[in-house]
Amino acid sequence: MITLAALQMKSKSGDTAANLARIEQAAKEAVGKGASLLITPELALTGYGAGDVIGELAEPADGPLVRQLQAISSELGIAIIAGFAEKADGSVFNSAVYVDGSAVPVVYRKSNLYGDYERTLFSASAPGTVLFDHRGVKCGMLICYDVEFPENVRRLALAGADAVLVPTALPAGYSGTFIADHMIQTRAFENQVFVAYINHCGADERFTFAGSSRVAAPDGSLLASAASQGEVLMVSTLDPAAFKVSRSENTYLTDIRLPA
Repeated sequence: MITLAALQMKSKSGDTAANLARIEQAAKEAVGKGASLLITPELALTGYGAGDVIGELAEPADGPLVRQLQAISSELGIAIIAGFAEKADGSVFNSAVYVDGSAVPVVYRKSNLYGDYERTLFSASAPGTVLFDHRGVKCGMLICYDVEFPENVRRLALAGADAVLVPTALPAGYSGTFIADHMIQTRAFENQVFVAYINHCGADERFTFAGSSRVAAPDGSLLASAASQGEVLMVSTLDPAAFKVSRSENTYLTDIRLPA
């Protein structure tokens, strides 16, 4: 069982120092609410709509930005997931990093890039199964559009994930509303996992965001939800043992039949 804090955030485009300071402020608040893990949105450190400057702000996973996140994590005693632009192997990836004090960071790279904007800025990673243990709860990471492909969540669930943690930059509009209001709970239910889907709010110079961050439980219920506008820090408890009945009645993971 863990207590999860999720920051629906209005990042400042291209201002990594300001965004890092906002995350630190939220981490302090989250610790005060008993949380051991804070999740922030996709590209929270650079801002999603910063455009070409994102490439200039890209850093390796052992670069200054991630080290500063680790310092915050160590000082406050809380793990953090933050989206950042990762420079590696001659490419730039849309990545999310999990830091927990001085432990080696865990990095996930987005495999399903959305639209020409992302495909111009980033290289797509091969689909990956990135898992880590957080205080006894096995967690996997995806980023935004990745969660809209059921195969990605199912792959993590079959690998033993209890929770799928998803920084996102969901745009406002009909599709965004449908994804937040229906798809996230469905992904949780059909895989019997927790799904935390954490978005930006407001607008930057290129995009208006849907807000509507969600934390869904294995039985399809919502543990936490945010409005379409405004920053908010949501706190919820993820207790896999509390949903044993749901898992015993909805046995998708054991009944699945995969092609040879």
